[in-house]
Amino acid sequence: MEKLSSTFTASHGVMTTEVGVISGELELRTTCNEDGELSLEITYVGAAEWYTLPGDDYNLHDLRDHEVVHRMLVTVLERS
Repeated sequence: MEKLSSTFTASHGVMTTEVGVISGELELRTTCNEDGELSLEITYVGAAEWYTLPGDDYNLHDLRDHEVVHRMLVTVLERS
């Protein structure tokens, strides 16, 4: 299992499943298991509680794509 984490600023906000839109200094954590299943979690920088991004069944066909997908998500969410 591989976990990647990045911090970024979302001035317009990011939608979460649990609490709706959050904005400001955020941290994205992506986790990829051995089967390619990808989980996406987000939190305020320094907070203990993590939230999930909407959607489910995220799967990678090639585990080597995890870092690329993580960086793409950070870039897109930062523009939100």
